[in-house]
Amino acid sequence: MEWSFRTAEELAAALRAGAVTSVELTEEAITRIEREDKVTNAICVPDFDRARSAAHEADRARARGEDGPLLGIPVTVKESYDMAGLPTTWGMPPHRDHIPAEDAVQVSRVKAAGAVILGKTNVPLGLQDIQSFNEIYGTTTNPWDPDRTSGGSSGGSAAALASGFGALSIGSDIAGSLRTPAHFCGVYAHKPTVGLAASRGMVAPSEPAFPIDLDLAVVGPMARSARDLTLLLDVMAGPDPLTHGVAHRLALPPARHEHLRDFRVLVLEEHPLIATSAAVRTAVNRVAETLLDGGARVERRSPLLPDLTEAARLYMQLLISGSVARFPIESLERLRANVPDGSLDAVRVQAMTFSHAEWLEADKGRESHRHAWRRLFAEYDAVVCPVTPTPAFPHDHHPNPMERRIDIDGVEYPYFDQLVWAGLATMPGLPATAIPTGRSVEGLPVGVQLIGPAFEDRTPLRLAELLEEQIGGFEVPR
Repeated sequence: MEWSFRTAEELAAALRAGAVTSVELTEEAITRIEREDKVTNAICVPDFDRARSAAHEADRARARGEDGPLLGIPVTVKESYDMAGLPTTWGMPPHRDHIPAEDAVQVSRVKAAGAVILGKTNVPLGLQDIQSFNEIYGTTTNPWDPDRTSGGSSGGSAAALASGFGALSIGSDIAGSLRTPAHFCGVYAHKPTVGLAASRGMVAPSEPAFPIDLDLAVVGPMARSARDLTLLLDVMAGPDPLTHGVAHRLALPPARHEHLRDFRVLVLEEHPLIATSAAVRTAVNRVAETLLDGGARVERRSPLLPDLTEAARLYMQLLISGSVARFPIESLERLRANVPDGSLDAVRVQAMTFSHAEWLEADKGRESHRHAWRRLFAEYDAVVCPVTPTPAFPHDHHPNPMERRIDIDGVEYPYFDQLVWAGLATMPGLPATAIPTGRSVEGLPVGVQLIGPAFEDRTPLRLAELLEEQIGGFEVPR
């Protein structure tokens, strides 16, 4: 029996029943990676020897009567997480030999839960792209079409899951980096509420692994089913023991509802700053129709929704001002000369040199939006909307991302404008679950995201489970 595309929940049940061993699962996964990953290039740092040892230990632990939520289950880890003895480069050539001495807190947690880590998955340079390619490890392709991207920055993790290389993966998200690869590759991902899961050790190789509170970024789970997202989130959730004295889990509230008929959902498919492709509109509407068929209350507009244009501008200001350290002034002048006033490109360029006072003003705007979202979620339980405007796009490695374009049904837009949908949840720090909804007419996966109330992560996760039951979920690429 082949186990490669089973969910983690199914594998855990089989392991507990004695139907398979961790060694068998691990060897099958390694064989599959060695056979199938030459084109996809998802696993950039294999760790097969330690994986085999961990699998043997998992089987011995189970024989002793021990158990754990992930005991014996093969998983992968995004390259950007520190793992003792393996390189953490973030795809940056000057750091190709950086070998951390300690595991990231989330690597420690999945190990403590019993997982068998197969290796690390590929990322873009500095984690700053919607694709996953770099000079050290090369390009990760989409398992559905090698001429297209797997997404970024957790593109290697999404491609690994879609290819059957492990049942789970841990990634990170500041600009859709969990949700976009999941959407492009037809898998599941959950961007937790900001601050829900400790991120220490998911840090650029030039920086110390301190337990800092990140402004926009989160770490989170990726999987091939909605229930597996919850399984892994329960392992990941909780503050850093270095700042809270002891390791403990946060007691998240239960999902607001258990049945589709009880959900109140706002559905969005159009953004004032960028078009939505027909394929993505179809996906959004398929979810809306499924909700209606299940008896949910579905609405298409609400005066409670924060202004989407202002939200996009605030997001770009916070994202870029926090991500860009320093640019030579002549470069900035050149950039300013090539962007139209009033565009998101202009917002991004301006944010590169934000003063602290300007950042504080943007942060004040964010707090206003957070309050608006609180009012909205008093009337609704979730918002359904696109992850990006299109399915996976062809590889575009133009060295200047500001000159790239995204084609939306024959009309070109600035490349980074496609981040506005991801930013809708990121800017106010809300949880968002990316789910597959089927395929486009070209056969590419298409997903949507389910945005939920702050620290009520179980609500969009439960909605994802219910939708998976009705419209199906992950499909094996073919």
